[in-house]
Amino acid sequence: MDFITSDPQAEPLACIIWMHGLGSDAQDMEGLAGELKLKWPVRHIFLNAPVRPVTINNNMEMRAWYDIKGANLTSREDKRGIEESESLIKDVMKKQLEEGFSTNQLFLAGFSQGGAMAFYTGLNFKKPLAGIVALSGYLPLSKQVTMSQKLSTPMFAGYGQYDDVVNPEWTQKTIEWVEENGMKKVESHIYPMAHAVCLKEINDLTDWFNTQFAHMDNQSGGNP
Repeated sequence: MDFITSDPQAEPLACIIWMHGLGSDAQDMEGLAGELKLKWPVRHIFLNAPVRPVTINNNMEMRAWYDIKGANLTSREDKRGIEESESLIKDVMKKQLEEGFSTNQLFLAGFSQGGAMAFYTGLNFKKPLAGIVALSGYLPLSKQVTMSQKLSTPMFAGYGQYDDVVNPEWTQKTIEWVEENGMKKVESHIYPMAHAVCLKEINDLTDWFNTQFAHMDNQSGGNP
């Protein structure tokens, strides 16, 4: 799978695997990660989704984790595309494990379609992760999610009050669903924005990541 790796100068405490939105690419998430003021050294992996025709965009070929068949994203979901992308993401996760990370050092993070894949891949993953981040995302194929992830895994969900691409109600229902299914550490924020990322969200996400890193660092006996 095509991806960009960004390593810190010091030994990384964790690895964040980033997934972009529909029609974007890895550089978009690279720019977002660059805005975070993280206090610990972290490896960033920026994934590029496969190029595929997208029904809602007149079958134009673009980077997409799965096909979007209509304006109601959840009515005719591309099960095959979602599962294929899950497999690609898990291959990248496996590569990080082979390079010395443990699963509880891995974060899955994404925007829009990438956030949907972070939700789907993370919740289905059978070993404990460091955390799951979904920005303007939702959980696809919720009826077949097994909730295999550890219930104490931290989650961050940020979304726009005026989002006309990913209906904020879908994100809200996802948050309610994961909490009803036992997830205990869900931090959610709604912002006065459309389908975008705002400065307040970046600051909240920075604080959330640094909180997770502090816990991880304390457990390992290190210092920031």
